[in-house]
Amino acid sequence: MRLQLLALLSLPLLSFASQEQQIVMSNDVTTDYSPATNTKPTLADLLTIEPSASIFYSYARELELSAMFSEPSTRSTLFAPTNKAVMALARKPHQGASMPSDEGIHISEEEFDKLSKQNVERWVSAHIVPKSPISLESEEQPTMLDGKSISFTPITKNDGQGPEWSRVTLEDGVRIVDMKEGLNGVLYLIDGTIAYE
Repeated sequence: MRLQLLALLSLPLLSFASQEQQIVMSNDVTTDYSPATNTKPTLADLLTIEPSASIFYSYARELELSAMFSEPSTRSTLFAPTNKAVMALARKPHQGASMPSDEGIHISEEEFDKLSKQNVERWVSAHIVPKSPISLESEEQPTMLDGKSISFTPITKNDGQGPEWSRVTLEDGVRIVDMKEGLNGVLYLIDGTIAYE
């Protein structure tokens, strides 16, 4: 009780002492500060708030190339598989199509990590077209993965109604289920994945 009373009575003294040590700031404001604002979110913002593409974005964030998703001057088109599409893969992106099996082949943990990162980079790169906007009516669009292009096929029972993205499929019948436009490109959510091997 006495300790609490003593602490309570000493507060004004501490306050007075700290006031003497404070630096007085000038009221001269010569420059107006205005935070940078954008009319649209970046691709990174769109991926952050899109729960159905969280697995794709978690893989992409591991890579240096994901910095382009935040860069306003770098325009790209992303074909992000939904979580359901990634979960349905027999081999996950970090496993790749050519990971060594456990039978008789031994690699160090460092080599395994390096190989996993390369597989993820190839997989993510196959889902990025390094320009935006793109025409989905063209036959192919080259991706960031060397030698890989995404091909588009018009849906046969298409009545010509609806947005362009709803009237095409990607290779192997993968459908675009949603489209979001960002400051630095377009995000298409797809119900499958882009084959890259």
